[in-house]
Amino acid sequence: MRNCTIEISVKNKLLFLIILIFNAFLGKFVGQEIQKIPKKEVAGTLKKDTVITLQEEQLTDILRTKADSERNDFANKMTYLLGNAQITYQDMQIDADYIRIDHQKNLIYARGKVDDKGNVIASAVANQGGKKYEYRDFEYNFKTKQAIAYNARTEENEGVIIAAKTKKYNDSVFHMRRGMFTTDQYFLEKKDSLADYHLMAKDIKLLKGKNSTSIVTGPIQMYIEQVPTPLIMPFAILPFSEKRSAGILIPSFGERQDVGFFLNGLGYYQPIGKHFDLKILADVYTKGSFNLRPELNYLKKYKYSGAFTADIGHTVVGIKGLDSYNKTATYRISWRHSQDAKANPLLTFNASVDIVSSKFYNNTINNNYIFNQNVLNTQQNSSISLTKRFLTLPVTITANANYGQNFQTGTTDLRLPTVNVAVAQFYLFKPKTGVRQGLLENINVNTSLSFNNYVNLNQGEIFTPVMWEKMQTGLQAPISLQTNSTIAKYFTFSLSANIENAMTTKTVRKHYNPMTNQIETTVNRKVAGFSTFGFGASLQTTLYGMKMFSKNATIRGIRHMMSPSIGFNYRPDFGKPEFGYYRMFQDANGLPTAYSIFEGGIVGTPSMGVQGSLTYSINNNIEMKVASKKDSTGVRKIKIFEALNISGSYNFAAEKHRFSTINISGQTSLLENKLRINSSLIIDPYRTNIENNQLIRTEKIGQFGVQSFGMQLSFPMNNETFNPKRETDLSKKYKTKGEIRNEKYYFDEDNYAQFTQSWTLNVNANYGYTRSIIPENRHLATVSLDGTLALTPYWNINGSIHYDFISKSFQMPRIGFARDQRSFTIHFNWVPFGQYKVYDFFIGIKANILSDALKYKQVTPPINNAPF
Repeated sequence: MRNCTIEISVKNKLLFLIILIFNAFLGKFVGQEIQKIPKKEVAGTLKKDTVITLQEEQLTDILRTKADSERNDFANKMTYLLGNAQITYQDMQIDADYIRIDHQKNLIYARGKVDDKGNVIASAVANQGGKKYEYRDFEYNFKTKQAIAYNARTEENEGVIIAAKTKKYNDSVFHMRRGMFTTDQYFLEKKDSLADYHLMAKDIKLLKGKNSTSIVTGPIQMYIEQVPTPLIMPFAILPFSEKRSAGILIPSFGERQDVGFFLNGLGYYQPIGKHFDLKILADVYTKGSFNLRPELNYLKKYKYSGAFTADIGHTVVGIKGLDSYNKTATYRISWRHSQDAKANPLLTFNASVDIVSSKFYNNTINNNYIFNQNVLNTQQNSSISLTKRFLTLPVTITANANYGQNFQTGTTDLRLPTVNVAVAQFYLFKPKTGVRQGLLENINVNTSLSFNNYVNLNQGEIFTPVMWEKMQTGLQAPISLQTNSTIAKYFTFSLSANIENAMTTKTVRKHYNPMTNQIETTVNRKVAGFSTFGFGASLQTTLYGMKMFSKNATIRGIRHMMSPSIGFNYRPDFGKPEFGYYRMFQDANGLPTAYSIFEGGIVGTPSMGVQGSLTYSINNNIEMKVASKKDSTGVRKIKIFEALNISGSYNFAAEKHRFSTINISGQTSLLENKLRINSSLIIDPYRTNIENNQLIRTEKIGQFGVQSFGMQLSFPMNNETFNPKRETDLSKKYKTKGEIRNEKYYFDEDNYAQFTQSWTLNVNANYGYTRSIIPENRHLATVSLDGTLALTPYWNINGSIHYDFISKSFQMPRIGFARDQRSFTIHFNWVPFGQYKVYDFFIGIKANILSDALKYKQVTPPINNAPF
């Protein structure tokens, strides 16, 4: 019995050994599969009293292999794959020129294709979980799933990482030594062997999460065209995720002579829910200046969007204790809100608020305000509006709040609130069917109700008792009736009547104080109002005149279109005592002087004196046709005057100066509509003298004098202005096409690069004359130039300059250039002289992941009152 048992045991052992050998041998065939033998199947072949210890199988899934040739070393448990080798194991696929499998150590070694000198000419590629990795060579442990790779290339989001040595701890953590990161698209697509820029770090850690990937580095430096730059950061965190994530914002740095060394834009970004995100930025300067700039953005799709921004800080210039030392507190608060037009057509809300301290632009340390010429702002306006419409009512209600700052006078205008209720135009006698005819059926009514609060404040008076004391409140309800009809086919006859009703909380009383020799004004805070009315009639038509010449003449014809209009307006004298709108006081000479009790009020003042005016206007348009060989029709139209308008009036009821000034305005275009000319002229039919620092009009008519004159010329030009038929499609002219990095050129027969060189130049000139008491204020004469020049398709020069002929000085000169690289841009702006002398140099990455985080900016200080 014992012998039998021993014999059975030996047979079972031999059977098991045969199975193991067959299983190992089967796995060595190319394209075959190695499978793990379950323990329960092996145990089933043994006797219950037989004890055998089995080593656990290292492979937990099917391992598939293929190659041009394969060699198996059974003694050392090695497999070698040569030429187009491939291994597929679980979610990983490895393609290489050479693969070695060590079954005993659980290692897979793969290497790219090499040339005769041993240089790798094609990388090994591993794909895992839909991600592609390229290596020179690497080693992978299929038991621990750890790997070590050399010259590994990994693409992440918009960029690529190449590291000298990479160690994979698991599917989530990769550690890299001497790695570079770039977003150069040409380098990503392997169109160029060198990136136009890259970031180099000694240590990089790649962290892969379920929904996001992040790169964390130690000290990192930026290289441009393989040249190191001064941009060295102590660390960098680059998140690659569709979801927003919080993080530190890397600042730019540099030096300014007036404020010292600085860090600009150091801050923190924090998303808040689905619709908000917050940036808190700080600008720190070594001489004591600082800014705190919080930015809150919000967005709800198809509803609204907006942002709150602030700029609060101190500008310190000079050394404390010296006369040049200056410390200024500045602030700026901005709010932008816009509502989607489709969100609610019946209720809309919009806001544009921009409130700054009076010295904010004069003490700015943000050079964008200089280059954008915000430093020349004399007015800053803010507004908030709410509009309500109704489906069944023809009424629109609009509420506004307005805030205006005048930096020259230091005053502030505040209108809070302004409410307007407008009634849609309607016809009193509109027929139920058919077209309106005659004066009666065309009578239409326009009316509205407007409520206003207004106050003009000096600096420091806002939200003080003085503000409420100066506040004015007004209510206006105008009503307008109009109608028109055609007379004798060619004339349009119009009638109108206007009624103005107004109420206010402020009236004035004036009297002369002989003790102070001053005219004193007393404000009455009681509610008062007035009503005015008037009517008018007009008659207008259009006349055409044309003169044609010979077909062989240079000038083929002239056409003149004239639209004359004559009208009459009447308004009674609301200065009569029975209305109570005007009162009298005796001046220093004892002469009675009239004044309106609503003078300086929010609702205006009623007119004084009877107005029975005959008005006239003549609008002209003159065109000419000339022979032209360039035009397919053989003629070309020239606009001599697009508009030439003359207007004025004669007041029958006035005691003197019945003729008004004559207003003339013209508009024309020359040089094929490229040169635009606008002009205006105001002529006074009476003689005008200057007496006692006042302009005095005398009764002597016929002494025509220019009261004001203005002319503006605008001439925009570009590379097609003087050669409109220039061939821009170079492929029709040159056959050879080449590329230098990302710049594409066509080459002529002598191998010179050819490309379309575009340019723009805007010339604007302005001249004005005004009859003024002060001679220095009578003339205005300026010319300005601004333009761009594309040196190459990716090099651009731009600049602008203004010259004042009166002061004989240049104003705000600026020159700059821009370089559009493959993956980053370079900008340079320079104001060489003037009040603000500054240069600004900026390098920014185009990729979204680095556009805010990575930039280099260097500036020089703006110098106030710098000599020319």
